[in-house]
Amino acid sequence: MPKVRVHCFSISLDGYGAGPEQSLKNPLGVGGEALHRWFVPTRTFQAMLGKDGGTTGPDDDFAARSFADIGAWILGRNMFGPIRGPWPDEAWKGWWGDNPPYHVPVFVLTHHPRASITMAGGTVFHFITDGIEAARKRALEAAGGKDIRLGGGVATIREYLNAGLIDEMHLAVSPVLLGSGEHLLGGIDLTRLGFECTEHVPTASATHVVLTRRK
Repeated sequence: MPKVRVHCFSISLDGYGAGPEQSLKNPLGVGGEALHRWFVPTRTFQAMLGKDGGTTGPDDDFAARSFADIGAWILGRNMFGPIRGPWPDEAWKGWWGDNPPYHVPVFVLTHHPRASITMAGGTVFHFITDGIEAARKRALEAAGGKDIRLGGGVATIREYLNAGLIDEMHLAVSPVLLGSGEHLLGGIDLTRLGFECTEHVPTASATHVVLTRRK
């Protein structure tokens, strides 16, 4: 049975997955970029930018496996772009330019309809207005038996967690404090939801934790 997986989701030591005051200038919120210092230097991320080189080792291993056996993605609207409310036009097509790193169908949760967008490299953005379960159903149909990657953001992951629709989460705990922003796990009882820690790998830049839901 295909799984819904969260990968490479960085949080601060005090539990925030994004800083305050998210905007076009600060898409991850004020201070949020510091959460991803472990990820940016990796060979996997550099390849996403079309560059050679990058670091190897456990950080890159976690980054690389986040793309393995993924047949579709689900994103909250904020992960697609900074625009709020009705779409003013069709100009915004995501953060990544003409060839996003997904290379599979991507289902974007939104309250405002928009036509699908076909990008280079196999990425097609579909905009889902009828909720998280509808997005999951569409993603499973599109994934061809492969797993679904839930890309975030914080509110989207919390919603899927509370609905019992996430099978596995890889969290990268970065050695930074944000103090405020969007808290990932506040008020959520992971043990009640059936999760247990199945991996725990510290590196110089992050502590990688994999949480798996018992069947």
